[in-house]
Amino acid sequence: MNNRIRELRLGQGWSQADLADRLKVSRQTVNALERGRYDPSLPLAFAVARLFGLTVEAVFDPNLD
Repeated sequence: MNNRIRELRLGQGWSQADLADRLKVSRQTVNALERGRYDPSLPLAFAVARLFGLTVEAVFDPNLD
């Protein structure tokens, strides 16, 4: 699924490891999410959105380029 995680993470000045720590997942999970190789569970999708102060729809969108 397309998402804005990389853009949002970089906007905060966080590394993948920083984001992974905040989400309590592995850096590999963050990498897979950013590359669209892994669709997050619903709880993880909400955690990502909450961390950035956005809605799930603002972070994850199958129509994003």
